[in-house]
Amino acid sequence: MISDVLDDTKEKMEKALEHAHEEFGNIRTGRANPALFTKLLVDYYGTPTPLGQLASLQQPEARMLVITPYDKGALKDIEKAIVAAQHLGVTPSNEGQVIRVTMPELTKERRQEYVKIARDKAEEARVAVRNIRRKGMTDLSALESEFGEDEVGRAEKELDKITKGFVDRVDEAFKNKEADLLEV
Repeated sequence: MISDVLDDTKEKMEKALEHAHEEFGNIRTGRANPALFTKLLVDYYGTPTPLGQLASLQQPEARMLVITPYDKGALKDIEKAIVAAQHLGVTPSNEGQVIRVTMPELTKERRQEYVKIARDKAEEARVAVRNIRRKGMTDLSALESEFGEDEVGRAEKELDKITKGFVDRVDEAFKNKEADLLEV
């Protein structure tokens, strides 16, 4: 029972960390990252569809992305969706068969704004991990009558160690993203 609670807590914390990585991937850097575009919704025959399902995304150069739609009829819809996504700040170039997107250089101020966004996402991830820890502690406390105070106390220390490990991993992911954003 106690190991089930710890395993369940670890699994939820892993998902929270995974979500944080996804959120960091959506923050733009000076480089063209296909992850920025894969979740972009394209109006495909009246249905909002993620770009990642409509096209292959390749990065031939550091700041360039080539989007090759599986259905050439979706080319204009993809182009419209990219133009409409103002948070990306890019202008697509439709070449008939593919769309080329060149990422412009980021200004120093813009980089600082993105670092703030990344810091907020990291804090959200830490809060999520702590909330999962709190739920785990509640579940362990409920088992105290069945397993005894000492056994549950050891499990709570183990849970604290697990929580610290995940918070450290969130911090490390944030530091990597910050370094990526500030790299000129």
